[in-house]
Order: sequence, then C-alpha cells, then structure tokens
Amino acid sequence: MDDLLREFLTESSENLARLDNDLMALERQPDDATPLNSVFRTIHTIKGTCGFLGLARLETLAHSAENLLDALRSGRLTVSDALITDVLAAVDRIKIILEVLETSEAEPAGDDHRLIATLDAWMSHDPQHGAVTAPADMPAPRLPNAAAAAVPDDTEPVTHTDELFPIPSSGATDMYTTDTVRGTELAAGRIEPETPITEHRAPLADSTLRVSVGLLDELMNLVGELALSRNQLAQLAAADEQSVFTHPVQHLNRVTTDLLDAVLRTRMQPIGNAWTKLPRLVRDLSGAAGKQIALVMEGADTELDRQILQAIQDPLTHMVRNSADHGIEDAVSRRAAGKADQGTVRLAARHEGGHVIIEISDDGRGIDLSRVRRKAIERGLVRADVADTLSDAQVLRFIFEPGFSTAEQITNVSGRGVGMDVVRSNIEAIGGSVELQSEFGHGAMVRIRIPLTLAIISALIVESAGESFGGPPIGIVERVRVNEGNRQRVATRNGAP
Repeated sequence: MDDLLREFLTESSENLARLDNDLMALERQPDDATPLNSVFRTIHTIKGTCGFLGLARLETLAHSAENLLDALRSGRLTVSDALITDVLAAVDRIKIILEVLETSEAEPAGDDHRLIATLDAWMSHDPQHGAVTAPADMPAPRLPNAAAAAVPDDTEPVTHTDELFPIPSSGATDMYTTDTVRGTELAAGRIEPETPITEHRAPLADSTLRVSVGLLDELMNLVGELALSRNQLAQLAAADEQSVFTHPVQHLNRVTTDLLDAVLRTRMQPIGNAWTKLPRLVRDLSGAAGKQIALVMEGADTELDRQILQAIQDPLTHMVRNSADHGIEDAVSRRAAGKADQGTVRLAARHEGGHVIIEISDDGRGIDLSRVRRKAIERGLVRADVADTLSDAQVLRFIFEPGFSTAEQITNVSGRGVGMDVVRSNIEAIGGSVELQSEFGHGAMVRIRIPLTLAIISALIVESAGESFGGPPIGIVERVRVNEGNRQRVATRNGAP
C-alpha cells in the first residue's frame, strides 16, 4: 500500500472514531462550538486529502457534509435531531468507503447522490427534507468485516442492496444474504465460496500507535544506561571464565542488544521525509535561472534516526541548491559541450557498514581545480610553491573553508562563499564526514557519511599510561598496536610521540 494512502487511512480512522461522540455532544448542547469545530476539522481534512489522492467519491461526499457543517458554524442553520441523523449517515458512509479502500486500495464503484441530495436539501431549507431511509424492499445491510463491506450505491432503480462486488448470474432471482467471500455472494446457500473464509484482519488504525517523541527519547536514554551497565558486567565476567555469572551475563547481553535495536527502530524515519521540499526547490531554481534541470532521487526509503534527519535537512538543501545553481549549465552551454539540454541533479542514499551514505551529484560543469588553487593562494590559505604539490582531494578541501567561493558572479541563491563551511561543520557535529569529488566538465559529487543514530554510538577504547581514551570508529583510519617489536615506527614531533 502506498505510504500516503496508509497515513491517510490511519489518521482518518483515528479522527472518525471521535466523530460519533462529538456529534452526540453537539446534539445535547447545540450552542457548544467545541464539538462542532472538531467535527468540521475532521471532515475538512478528509475532503482535502481526498482531492490530493484522487478519491473522487469520498471527496464529493465529504464536501457536502462540510458545507452543511459550515452552515451550522456560521449560524445559517441550527442543530436538530434530524440534521444530526443525516450527518451521522454521511459519517457512516465515509467509514464504510474507508474500510473498502483499506482492503482494495481503491474506491468502490457507484456514487452517493441521494445522500448528498439529502445533505444539500438542508441548505435550501427544503420542507420535505427528512432523514435518509432505505426503501421498504431493501434489507438492512450487515457488514461482517472490512473485506465483505457492501457500500450502498445510490444508483437507481434500487431493487436490492447494491453491492460492491458483481453478483454471479446463477441464482440471481433468489434473495441474497449479506455474507460475502472475496466477491462471491452466497445465494440461498447454494453458491460455494471461491476461497475459504480467512481470519478477519485488524483495521490499519489498530496497527499503529502515536507516541510522544519525548517519551521515546527518555526510553532511549534508559536503554543507553542499560547498555553501559551490560558492558561493565560483560567486562567483569570476561575476567573470570569460571564465574557463575558468565551465562546470565551472556543472556543479558542478547536481550539488551535486541531491546536496543527495537528502541532504535522506533526512532527511525525514511530519509525521503527530508527530501520533500527539494523537487519544488529545483523547479523554482531552474525557472529563475532559465535552465532545464531534472532531480532524480534514489533510496528515499533509507531509514535513519529522526534526530539525524533533522540535522541534515539544511545541509542537503544547500548542496542541492549549489548543484542546480553552480553546477548545471544553461541549455546553450550544455549543447556546446555535447551534453543534453537538460541537466540532472541526483540525490541517492544507502546503508553501508552501519552508516548512511548520501551522495549529491550533478552532470554539470564540475570544479576547475586550477581556479581553486589560485583562489586559495590569493586568500593566503596555502603558499604558491605548496599549492602545486597538493593532490586533487586536498585542493577540493578548500571549498569548505569559510567565505571561499569560485563563483564568477553573486546570485540571489549562492556565490558569497557562505554555506559549504556550514555544511561541513553541521555534518561533523553529528559525527559524520564530507567528501567532495569532481571532474572538470563532467560534474561533481558530494558524499556524506553519517551515523544511523546519535542515541548510542560505538566507541574504540584505547588504554595508555593508566588512562582510557574513547573515540568514534568513523574517525579512525587505522589501528596499530605498538610493542617492543615495532616501537621504531613511533616518531617524535614537537617533543611528543
């Protein structure tokens, strides 16, 4: 199921669960605006999201209910038992459509024009208006489960309960029961089901739970303390192989590891949540600069801690803006270089070695290293005789210096040398690293390496002279054990080994 549809169904189910009580409260106290506003907001939210998801039937019904509720809010109508009954009928119809939508991921066929006409009649103060009732020959529908839900269809003439699923031609003259098994009606007990009846599936709303972020943070802190105590016990048990605590500590280690993993997963969010604004950003930039730019995003479902996600939003935005503004050329320049008129900015994410790798690349003009060298010399960042000996990777590091820019002109987007230094400092602040690669004339790529979470980070502990030092593994290039056999490898600089 699409993530947007899943979130819509979950949120709508939670909101609709309160509607009955709100409407009952409104009926008891017609002058109380609180329940009326609550009902209006729920229906308004459903209608707006339906338009976004293309759910035409649900949107039309919700729109009529919203109009009626808005008339109540403005005072054009007053609350009455009959009016509340009609609103409840609309709410019930919405619930049934949502149930079918959850199982089939599509709206049921048909429309609700009779129910909508009943709601709209209140707006014209129709004296013949009354609550929605079923024809005399229509049996009261029973909905055994979501998969079997038969959504009433207002198509006329109505001779029996309109069904969501097609009715088999055999036995069509018999009265139909309301037991439905995956689209096959059981007529007078003579039609066998196509598939056996399966266990009723729990509604989607029952499979999720909203939890305060503060509670998750507190839980993570407690699990972190538990992990530290586990490590201390494991170290004590390892010192005595015959200890009676060895097996209990091993079991504690497994349970703590599983608990830590479970708590970490509760904080994980797809990185695509931080990319939602980027397509609009690239579109606006391409229009303002007169360029043709396509944004390609890969690995949007890569998950990382929400705290990390919030920390990288601004750096990602800045780097994508740089690629679109500095990197991608206009169509004339690209055509002259033998490229397609449309440039591409590619944003990709993946898991690698317990970290998340994010790459922002473009097929633009790339970075002129000779120009970077000249700028670095002009700003006094490096001596001229040393600049020529630097590798390409060392030269590209100057890009991250505060105020450093190779842009020929300043635009309203970039060119002042402010940004890449902030990108590096923000990424390093969360234990990450930034690497820049470029081939002049063919584009550039920024590779970011960040930890999955800041809640608990593995550390390498080094003991020396009776003291212990810890550091994150991401910052360690090589581990060398020094002993008498290789002590000659230790050199002395400024009086320190």
